[in-house]
Amino acid sequence: MIRMDWKKTLKEKLQREGQVPKSEEEMKDEEMNLFTKYYTEWKGCQKESISRNIPRFYYRLPAEDEILQQKLREESRAVFLQRKSRELLDNEELQNLWFLLDKHQSPPLNGEEAMINYISFQSVGEKAGEKCKMFFTPKVFSKLIHTDPYGRISIMQFFNYVMRKVWLHQTRIGLSLYDVAGQGYLRESDLENYILELIPTLPQLDGLEKSFYSFYVCTAVRKFFFFLDPLRTGKIKIQDILACSFLDDLLELRDEDLSKESQESNWFSAPSALRVYGQYLNLDKDHNGMLSKEELSRYGTGTLTSVFLDRVFQECLTYDGEMDYKTYLDFVLALENRKEPAALQYIFKLLDIENKGYLNVFFLNYFFRDEIFDMVKPKDPLRITIQDLIQSSQGDTVCSILIDLNGFWTYENREVLVANEGESPSDTDDT
Repeated sequence: MIRMDWKKTLKEKLQREGQVPKSEEEMKDEEMNLFTKYYTEWKGCQKESISRNIPRFYYRLPAEDEILQQKLREESRAVFLQRKSRELLDNEELQNLWFLLDKHQSPPLNGEEAMINYISFQSVGEKAGEKCKMFFTPKVFSKLIHTDPYGRISIMQFFNYVMRKVWLHQTRIGLSLYDVAGQGYLRESDLENYILELIPTLPQLDGLEKSFYSFYVCTAVRKFFFFLDPLRTGKIKIQDILACSFLDDLLELRDEDLSKESQESNWFSAPSALRVYGQYLNLDKDHNGMLSKEELSRYGTGTLTSVFLDRVFQECLTYDGEMDYKTYLDFVLALENRKEPAALQYIFKLLDIENKGYLNVFFLNYFFRDEIFDMVKPKDPLRITIQDLIQSSQGDTVCSILIDLNGFWTYENREVLVANEGESPSDTDDT
C-alpha cells in the first residue's frame, strides 16, 4: 500500500495555486483567534441561559411624571395590604381560639394557671383553622416552655403571644398605609399623618384642643426621630418603630383608666405634652415663637453653663440665631434621657468642640476641671470616646457635671448630701 505524504501534497497544491503556506506561528495565532471566537460565542449563550433562569428582582420606581404607574403601584400596595389584613385573626376568631385552648387544658392544675401539653396543643392547632397554623408549631411551643415538670406551657402566655403577634401585624399594616414611598420606612410627614389620625382613637387625648393638635403631633413625632434616626436621614424603618416601646407608650393612651403617675411618665400623654410646650412658652419672653440663647439659659433650674449654651447654638439648627420648637424638643429629649445612647451622642457632639470624636484634657478643662477621667476610666487615659462614655454607666453624671452647674454642685457635694439624707428629722430639729 502506497502511503501519501499529505503535508507535501498540500504544500505542492498551494504552490500551484500561488498561495504561500502559513508559518507555524501564524497557524498558532489563527488557532487562538478561532478558539477565542468560538469560546466567546459559547460564553454568551451561557449568560443568556443563566439570565433566563434568574427571576426579576428589581423593579424601577415610577418617576414623578409617570402618574399612571404611580397610581397603579399605590392601588397594588393597597390591595396587598388588604389581603394581608384579611389573613389576620379577628376578634371573633381570637375568642374561639381562647375557648378551644380552655377546653383542652392538661391536668394537673398549676395553682390557678391553666396549662396545656404538646399533644393537646397540636389538637387545638388542627381545630383552630388555617389562620392559626403559624402559631401551632414546635418552635413556638418550645419557646414558651419553662420549668413545668410535665412539659406543658401556660395557656395564658400562649394566648398573649398570639395576641401580640396579631397586634404587631395589624400595626405594621396600619403604618404601611402611610408609607407613601412604599419602601418600608416613614418620613416625618408620614408619621405626622399617622399620629394625627390616631388622636381621636385615644381617650386620654380627648381633652386636647384641636388648635393644639399640630404641637402635640410635633412633640410626639420628635421622640421617634430623636431616638430612631440618629443619623438624621429624615426617615425611620417601620421595623424599628415596631421594635421599640414608643408605640406601646402611645397606644397606652387608649386606656381610659390610665393612672396619673403613668400619664406623667409617658412622653405622649396630654399632661406631658402640655408641660413641655408650656415650658417653651414660658421661656419665650419676647413671644416671637423662638428661643434665644438668653431665653434658653433659664431652662430647668437655670444652671446650664454659658459655655454649653454657646455650643448648643453653634451645633443645633437655628433661625437667625434662635431655636424653634422642634429643635427645642431635641434639646429636652437629650437632657431628660441622659442615660440613653442617643442622648449621650447628642451631648457628646456639643462637648466635642473640635469634632475629633473624643474628649481630651483640654476639652474637659474647657468646660470644668474635675474627676471625669477617673469616673469614666477610658481605654485611652488621655481621651474619652462616646463608646467609653456609654460603657462606663456614668454618662448621665458626666454630662450633668459638664453642662449644668447644679449637676456639678450636686456631684461635688455628694458626700454631704448622702450624710444629710441619713440624718433623722429629730437630729435635724435638735440642731
